[in-house]
Amino acid sequence: MSGMYSWVSLRPKFWQRSPMAWIYLIVAGLLEVGWAVGLKYTVGFTRLWPSVATLAAMALSFALLSQAIKTIPLGTGYAVWTGIGAAGTAIFGMIFLNEPRELPRIVCLTLIVAGVVGLKMVASEVK
Repeated sequence: MSGMYSWVSLRPKFWQRSPMAWIYLIVAGLLEVGWAVGLKYTVGFTRLWPSVATLAAMALSFALLSQAIKTIPLGTGYAVWTGIGAAGTAIFGMIFLNEPRELPRIVCLTLIVAGVVGLKMVASEVK
């Protein structure tokens, strides 16, 4: 199939420009959730293996973020990274740590996710 309805043209524009950068950024954001949750289990970095895992997740998250912002604008990349981390950590807490699940909190998380998606859709490639 060719023309304006080919598979490539149906993909969102942000994905056509730099798919690997976005994959790096999404994985970096998920690792941010991992290290944020991991901080709770390090007990102030007094427990060895949780501390090692948390520090490894931090290092890998930063490394992937630095790769992503080679192509994705810095402000967009950082906002998406922190948005995934903040929303993901809060959602993890609500599901697994019995943290509050009030409507205002869920609305605020929805706004964070909407902002991340919006930034992703309007992002342009760094030259």
